[in-house]
This record gives sequence, structure tokens and C-alpha cells, in this order.
Amino acid sequence: MQEPSQREGELAKAIMAYLAEHPEAMDTLEGIAEWWVLRQQGRVELDSLNRALLRLKAEGLLEAEGKGQLARYRLKKSDSDHKKVDGA
Repeated sequence: MQEPSQREGELAKAIMAYLAEHPEAMDTLEGIAEWWVLRQQGRVELDSLNRALLRLKAEGLLEAEGKGQLARYRLKKSDSDHKKVDGA
């Protein structure tokens, strides 16, 4: 697996910091760049942000609804959270 760049690591930290304050947040790649990260870090390179999101998803920290550039990312819900929503 490719070693993450320092920039991707910084973006991953910014994403998780935002989600720590807004755990119900969910947005697209561009929305995350504009609203979650831009406020904390200035201009965001979408390619680096996309790789950071994919990394967090691969690590099991985020989940995505949809695919491609229209995918919306959020904290991954635990199995117990899914059971609460499903009424189990």
C-alpha cells in the first residue's frame, strides 16, 4: 500500500476534527473541501482530499453513500447504531 503523503495526513486530521465537532455531518467531496476543510486549512486540493477520504474509508472510519464525485461521506456508524436505526 502506498505511504500517505503529509498533505493527506493533514487533510485526514482536519476531516476528523470537523467530524468530532459535527458527528452527524455528511457531504460530497466538494462540500467537504469548501465547508469542512477550507475553513481550517485554506485552499484544498481536491485530489489530495479525495485520497484522504478514501484512506479514512479504507480504515473503517468513514462510510460513503453514492459513488464518484457525488458520494457523501460521514462517520461510519457502528453495528449497534445500525440496530438502533433498524429498530432491532
